[in-house]
Amino acid sequence: MKHKDKEKPKEQKEEVAPQKDEVQQLHQQIEDLIKEKNETFEKLQRVAADYENFQKRVPKQIDDTIAYKKEKIIKTLLPTLDSFEHTLQNAHSAENLNVLVEGIRIIYNQMLDALKTHGVEQINALGRKFDPAMHEAIMQKAEAGQEDDTVLEEFQKGYKLNGRVIRPSRVIINKLQSEQDQQEEKSEPDEQAIDESIDTE
Repeated sequence: MKHKDKEKPKEQKEEVAPQKDEVQQLHQQIEDLIKEKNETFEKLQRVAADYENFQKRVPKQIDDTIAYKKEKIIKTLLPTLDSFEHTLQNAHSAENLNVLVEGIRIIYNQMLDALKTHGVEQINALGRKFDPAMHEAIMQKAEAGQEDDTVLEEFQKGYKLNGRVIRPSRVIINKLQSEQDQQEEKSEPDEQAIDESIDTE
């Protein structure tokens, strides 16, 4: 009995030792978590500061870009404005109307060239097949010598910017009557003839 009593303190010492190791491990884990938390918080602070700077920087960059684009467009249009001024100054001394018209034509071509430098081009519609993606039909005519749905006239020029339609061409298209429509018209009774026949009765 005495021998068993002497062994009990040893068992208690063996139990205490593992508990100390576990406590040390927990302390180490806590320190690691605190360190990780601090590092994450610092990263978040840096990201927040970068985002704040980004918000301040981007509007200014956009304004600068718009101002630069405006200046570029205006500079390409200035020669056309100069030509207008020159033509107006010399309009009273023009020998005939043809000279004035030629001056206006030169200005027109200058304007087209200026627009081309910015990716703007005219839509060629006249004589082409009607395309609802690029054309807006405002009227229809029937010309036997032309194919159906052909653009006969341009009421207003259309334009594309970098290949995208920004204003469709307003056009008059050819719309031929089909054989079925013609037959239906022939088969419809003449209202005037019917009225006359009723009157005679």
